[in-house]
Amino acid sequence: MEHMSQTIEFLKPRSSVLDNRAKIIADLTDLLPPECLIHETRELVPFETDAFVSYRRLPLAVALPQTTAQVSALLKYCHRYGIPVVPRGAGTSLSGGAIPQEDALVIGLSKMNRIIEMDLFNRTATVQAGVTNLSISEVASPEGFFYAPDPSSQLACTIGGNIGMNSGGAHCLKYGVTTNNLLGVKMVLVDGTVLELGGKHLDASGYDLLGLVCGSEGQLGIVTEATVRLLAKPEGARPVLFGFETSDEAGACVADIIGSGIIPVAIEFMDKPAIEICEAFAKAGYPLDVGALLIVEVEGSENEMDAMLADIVAIARQHGVKTVRECQSAMEAAAIWKGRKSAFGATGRIADYICMDGTVPLSQLSHVLQQTGEIVASLGLRVANVFHAGDGNMHPLILFNANDPDEAARAEEAGNRILRLCVDAGGCLTGEHGVGIEKRDLMRHQYSDADLDQQMAVRSAFDEDWILNPSKVFPLDGRPA
Repeated sequence: MEHMSQTIEFLKPRSSVLDNRAKIIADLTDLLPPECLIHETRELVPFETDAFVSYRRLPLAVALPQTTAQVSALLKYCHRYGIPVVPRGAGTSLSGGAIPQEDALVIGLSKMNRIIEMDLFNRTATVQAGVTNLSISEVASPEGFFYAPDPSSQLACTIGGNIGMNSGGAHCLKYGVTTNNLLGVKMVLVDGTVLELGGKHLDASGYDLLGLVCGSEGQLGIVTEATVRLLAKPEGARPVLFGFETSDEAGACVADIIGSGIIPVAIEFMDKPAIEICEAFAKAGYPLDVGALLIVEVEGSENEMDAMLADIVAIARQHGVKTVRECQSAMEAAAIWKGRKSAFGATGRIADYICMDGTVPLSQLSHVLQQTGEIVASLGLRVANVFHAGDGNMHPLILFNANDPDEAARAEEAGNRILRLCVDAGGCLTGEHGVGIEKRDLMRHQYSDADLDQQMAVRSAFDEDWILNPSKVFPLDGRPA
């Protein structure tokens, strides 16, 4: 399936690149070891899309460098000959951030997967960009530390991709997203220049270029190494399940928890369809007689957790909570989180889906949930809602049949309407998945022409010819000619 609908376009491939493909492949062969270059059609297929599988393009070739020097050589060559470049981590992007074009070289960082240093005295880890998110905590855990950001795809997604999209996760309510835990990067600019920003120190002088790079979706350069913050593991952690009759009650409870000044480590939301999907897969013990479920996790000493949970339970009772179930063991806690972390995969077992990630003020949760249901139903589709409720990061999963073009087009239309709804409610288009291709043509709904001009001016300052990750983030009619 080439298109889910005809609404998303790609920049026209550069004929100068396609006509010289054989020479380009020969030149790349000189820059990389044989095992680091893929150019046969059959072998390119796994790289034609990412987790936004409704769109796909076979790239010109795929380079899998092992060092920063090799990345530099590749970018220098592509810059010289005007060859578009698409950076790629693990390909878990849900917004089409790593989908290539036919004239683009994909630079995948999967071979750059070494943990360079664990500096426990300074509480930092320095890693190559292809290291998976979860592996940092796995290495740091025996020493009593962890890396806080925890996307649901943390088993597979890479630090480079997390930096590109400023990824979050369930525990971002307390610990923040990637930008709050990133101290420094080594990155390669479009002309091959290697640049180091930040380091092990907590703040750097001058302009906040590190903040600019985090969330730039591979359009300012390619990050090859990162220094991230390690945190001491809490004394204890305890997730609790709260079941409510309706999503409205659950949403109002979330707003009151945060409004009271209590900051749990996580507040996750599931509506009834999501509960049923996740329970069927994970057997986590979720209650099936409720309309909405909250997973609220607190951490600290036993006394701290008891006190915090007492206050949270009191708030939940004010909103008619039906079920309160506190986990009694590490195994039960793991099961609760397995259900939540498996939500996307479990949904994929029963239907194709599009996952949005618009973010809204907490006071608008109930309104947006209700409107989301009405939008999807009006288009004859189903939706399962599972999301980071504590920071209002919505994740409606719009279910559809990808083999039915009409149904697929309706699913995309539902997603577009939901994202506009989030912006109109005072929120934004993306909380952690990025803009990519998915939300590119909605950018004008959130930003004025002046806003976009400023953003594109910054992008042009780093990449004048716009060869880094083309067709992403900005509407195609807004880029320089």
